[in-house]
Amino acid sequence: MLATVLSGAVRGISSYLMRVEVDAADGLPAFSMVGYVSNDTKEAGERVRVALKNAGYKIPPMRITVNLSPAAIRKEGVSVDLPLAIGLLCAVGEIDESALERIVLLGELGLDGEVRRVRGVLPIVRKAKEEGIHTCILPWKNAREGAVVRDMKIIGVRSVQEVIAYLQAKSCDRDALIPPTRIDLEALFSGNRETTGEDFADINGQAAVKRAAEVAAAGFHHLLLIGPPGSGKSMIARRMPGILPPLTEEESLEVSTLYSVAGLLHADEALVTKRPFLNPHHTITKAAFTGGGNSPRPGVISLAHRGVLFLDELPEFSRMSLDLLRQPLEDRSITLSRTSGNCTYPADFLLLGAMNPCPCGYYPDRNRCRCTDSEIKRYLSRVSGPILDRMDICIEAPRVDVEELTWKRKSENETSEAVRERVLKARERQERRFAGTSLHFNADMGPADIRRYCPLGEREETLLAGLFRSMELSARAYFKIIKVARTVADLDGAERIEKRHITEAACYRMTGLRYWAGKEGNG
Repeated sequence: MLATVLSGAVRGISSYLMRVEVDAADGLPAFSMVGYVSNDTKEAGERVRVALKNAGYKIPPMRITVNLSPAAIRKEGVSVDLPLAIGLLCAVGEIDESALERIVLLGELGLDGEVRRVRGVLPIVRKAKEEGIHTCILPWKNAREGAVVRDMKIIGVRSVQEVIAYLQAKSCDRDALIPPTRIDLEALFSGNRETTGEDFADINGQAAVKRAAEVAAAGFHHLLLIGPPGSGKSMIARRMPGILPPLTEEESLEVSTLYSVAGLLHADEALVTKRPFLNPHHTITKAAFTGGGNSPRPGVISLAHRGVLFLDELPEFSRMSLDLLRQPLEDRSITLSRTSGNCTYPADFLLLGAMNPCPCGYYPDRNRCRCTDSEIKRYLSRVSGPILDRMDICIEAPRVDVEELTWKRKSENETSEAVRERVLKARERQERRFAGTSLHFNADMGPADIRRYCPLGEREETLLAGLFRSMELSARAYFKIIKVARTVADLDGAERIEKRHITEAACYRMTGLRYWAGKEGNG
């Protein structure tokens, strides 16, 4: 007898519905699985046999053939266990196949019949909704993750026995047997406007650096901090999440899809509602940085999507690792090519770097710095011109004076909550400006968008032209100054970009010229 069960799988971050076709026929006992399956998927047959036996269902000796369709896509992972078990029971007459109409099943089976969590549930449930499916039966640890998709009935199960009982029950009795999982999305996002974690009030001095961090957070601009050891660069960087605007529901679904595919959503976590903040060590491998493997998964670059990628001690990262950022910073995505196909992951993040100006950390203070000119040049050259050119803001964090460290000064420091309020107001202006477009922040604008949303007066254009020549800027740097100036104007509540906004934005590139004189690149 032939039975068909609907399931799903992911490829990159895209998903597709998969038909699990099970045929049980008389003949020499055998189990074969076809449909371009990987080794871990082929092992599902033995897991399912033992799990059903331990659940009290003995499959008679038969010739069993399983086809996973579409056959042109390689099947990987263990999410096919549960639909295969249910399809097998349908094929031998234990379950009526009509009970499975427009139902998607996902789950790994333990040998005791436990239904275990799998990765990639969120994009599969979203795809199921697009295809007109009304019900998904998922592992109970994935139920909250699936329940964030509106107008979908999510049934969380702990064992294969629960699934069988649910499918054998009458339609009117099913919800009483296993109540659908529901999520209040408004409650999930209600705490998003609250600051959490470390506070900017803990940082004494460094007013200019904190202002640069505020501008970066408001417009989602890449930020590079340069200064001697102990000047507060890492402290400021770690407090950036506290002033960033909250994730919107659309952004949250994007980030949660990535974390679902990577298997990083916790059982009690329905969605990622806070902007990611990733701080990899400089010894990170290329595969961990960009993603990859035989079964491609997102790397750090993609997991920082819509959040912050903080690279502390920037020059200590390998030159190859830093240059891997060039394409993602420009395209806001990263494509991994494998023999089985290509996977494209989103990578729209705020790059936040912190570094010393030389190996000892004290250049240009020649009273303390003992590095030779060649050592300094070699150290700075680890950050290539094209990467430096892609940084919107480059600011120096000078040594803090002792007067700034007193408790009295600390009481005068501005809190993260106060800074975030200004950032949120600037963000609201950008939302109104970019309504109906795919743009989220000022940093997202391309040249055509800049011409549309950032008109300049004659005085401002003259100032920019002078800066372009005197600072020997690249075309990319020219437009970045305009985008940063637009964010400065938003923070000031100004409708148009004025000379003072352009002057402040230009100051954020002068630090780079001081250390990398003549190295502003066009790459």
